[in-house]
Amino acid sequence: MTRAGFFETLVGVFVVVVAIMFMVYAYGVSGANVGRDAYSVDAIFGRVDGVTLGSEVRIAGMKVGAVSGHTLDQKTYEARLKLSIASDIKVPEDSVAKIVSDGVLGGAHVAIEPGASDVMLIDGEAITITQGSVDLLGLAVQAFTNQSGKSSESADPLGDL
Repeated sequence: MTRAGFFETLVGVFVVVVAIMFMVYAYGVSGANVGRDAYSVDAIFGRVDGVTLGSEVRIAGMKVGAVSGHTLDQKTYEARLKLSIASDIKVPEDSVAKIVSDGVLGGAHVAIEPGASDVMLIDGEAITITQGSVDLLGLAVQAFTNQSGKSSESADPLGDL
């Protein structure tokens, strides 16, 4: 084998090793491996904007699980999320689940605020207290339209008393 051929082979092996390391990293952060050694709880929300399969489930800002499923209730039109939570994390039954925006670009995660109950949720149970996502764009438009309507009114808040 020539020196150039050996160098090309070495570079090829390096590229394959880097690609494998990237795939292992991507699999680890995707939440796909959370299903192992985890239990599932459900949570029903009015809105789940920005939450997708694999979105993080966090307690105190720390990742403790991932969203492993989602369905739409055909009768109530509410979203049911299936949350896979690491088996070493116990969630009190009176905990609150909230949809929290990751930023202005639209991503979101499920934040669980633990309750004070001594009874913990087990596999298949549901978090009953939830708060869905907030439509930030709708709120901004509403605030803007309310402000523009007020600017056309008189500057005297008491009017003609």
